[in-house]
Amino acid sequence: MNRETASGPSLTTRARSPQDPRQPAGPPRGPGPDGAPQPGDAPRGTRDSERTAGAPLTKRQRRRRRKAGAKPATPVVAPADVAAEAAKGEAVKLRGARKSRRRGKRRGRAAGDSAPDAATVTQAERQGSATAAGPTRADSSARPVPATPVSPVPASASSRPGQAASGAGTRPPAYAALDLGTNNCRLLIAVPTRPGQFRVIDAFSRIVRLGEGLSRTGSLSRGAMDRAIAALSICAQKLSAREVDLGRARLIATEACRSAANGVEFIEQVKRVTGLDLEIVSRETEARLAVSGCGSLVDQSAEGAVLFDIGGGSSEIALLDLRGGSTRRLASRIVAWTSLPVGVVSLAERHGGRDVSPEIFERMIVETVGMIERFPGRDRLADLIGGERFHLLGTSGTVTTLAGVHLELERYDRRQVDGLWLTDIEADGLVARIASWSFEERVANPCIGSDRADLVLAGCAILEAIRRVWPARTMRVADRGLREGLLTEMMDADGVWRRDNNTAWRASS
Repeated sequence: MNRETASGPSLTTRARSPQDPRQPAGPPRGPGPDGAPQPGDAPRGTRDSERTAGAPLTKRQRRRRRKAGAKPATPVVAPADVAAEAAKGEAVKLRGARKSRRRGKRRGRAAGDSAPDAATVTQAERQGSATAAGPTRADSSARPVPATPVSPVPASASSRPGQAASGAGTRPPAYAALDLGTNNCRLLIAVPTRPGQFRVIDAFSRIVRLGEGLSRTGSLSRGAMDRAIAALSICAQKLSAREVDLGRARLIATEACRSAANGVEFIEQVKRVTGLDLEIVSRETEARLAVSGCGSLVDQSAEGAVLFDIGGGSSEIALLDLRGGSTRRLASRIVAWTSLPVGVVSLAERHGGRDVSPEIFERMIVETVGMIERFPGRDRLADLIGGERFHLLGTSGTVTTLAGVHLELERYDRRQVDGLWLTDIEADGLVARIASWSFEERVANPCIGSDRADLVLAGCAILEAIRRVWPARTMRVADRGLREGLLTEMMDADGVWRRDNNTAWRASS
C-alpha cells in the first residue's frame, strides 16, 4: 500500500513500485534498451489528468510540465473544502471585476466621457454579479435590485460631457459668451449655480491682433483675419464638444469690426468658414456689458465708482452712482458713459510701442486726456472724486499686467490678480517702473512677455489719463469683462436663478 492519505501525498516520500517493493525511494530510471518503461515510470501517453489525484510526479514529468507551462497537480481535498475554495475564488474574481469597473470610470472621467452611474446598471448585470459570487454568506440571500432609469437630457440643456444628472433628471444648461476684440479672441462656457453666479466649465483666449494696421489702412488685413478665423474655429469646436445650444450663446465683435471698412464682409466669412454668427455690438452695449461683468467687484460701501475697460481699439468708461443702495443689476446705476476711439493697438501704432521715450509716453497721455475732456458727462461724480467712498475699477490686460508685476508673479495667476486692490501710490510706482524698462526688459517679464511688450506702455498711458481726470485713492483690478457680462445677462433673462430652477441645478452641479 502506497504511503498516501486522504489529505494528500507525503512531501518527503515517493511511492514505491508495486513490481519491486524492495526498490529504494529515489529518482525513476529511464526506459530500457527496447524502449519499455522501467518500474516506477508511468506508461507512455498517460495524461496528467488521468493520474491518481494524490500520486507524486517523477522528475521527467515535472520537467515536462515546466516546459509546457502546466500547473502542478491539485492535491486531493475534502468536498466541503472544494466548495469553500470555489466560492473564495469567485469572490476574488468579483472584487477584481469591481476594481476594473472603477478604473474604467476614472479613465472615462479623465477623458471627458460620461462615467457610468450606479443607477444605469441593468437588472441582468446585478443578477450576474450576485450569481458569480457563489454560495457565500454575503450573497446567499441577496436579491437583484431593479435599476432606477435615468431621464435623458436634451443636448441643448447639457452642461458638460460626463456630468451626472441630478435626482430630478435635470442639469443646469450650458451658456457660452464669445468676445472678438481688436487684440484678443476670448470664449467662456459656464453653467449657472447660485443666484448671480456661474461656474466656468471651459474657456479659451488667444491674442489675434485683428485690428493690426487698421488705423493706417481702415480695413482688416488678410493675415489678421486668418488669425482670427483660426481662433474662432477652435471656439466652434469647443461649443460643439460642450453641446451648447446656440440659443444660449452670444457671440460678439467689437471695435475692430465696427470701424473696419470690410468688417461686415469679415463677419460673413466667419459664418461661412466656422458656422459662428457674430454680432457687431455698439459702444453703448460694450460699456454696459463691462459693468455687468465686473459689478460684483464694486466696493459695497462705495458711493461712486468709475469703471473702465482699456481695449485694443477703443476704451469704454462708465460712471456709477451707488448712493441709491446696492443692486445686482449694476448697469442701472450708470449715470454717464463714453467710448474713447483709442486702445492699446491703435495708440501704439500712432506713437510706437517698442521704443517709448518719456516724451512719447507723455504725448500719449495728453492725447487721451483730450479725448476724455470732450466727454460731456465726465463731471457727474465730481462731488465724490478723490473721497474715501470713491474708487476706480479697471478691467483690461493693462491693469491685470500691472497687478501681476506688482505681485512679482513668476507666472500670471488669475486667482491672485482678480479683485486685487492697488493704492494710488502703488499705481504710480508701477507705471513709472514699467515705463523705465527697455523693450527687452518688458519681454523678459513673465506677466508681460513678447505678446504685450509693445502694447503695455500704450495701455499705461490710457490708464494715466483716466487717473488724471478721475483721481482716486484706490483702484481695483478685475480679470473679467464682456464675456462675464454676456453670461450674466443671458442667465438673468432666462430666469435660471429663480428658486424653482436653481434648487435642482445646485444639487446636480
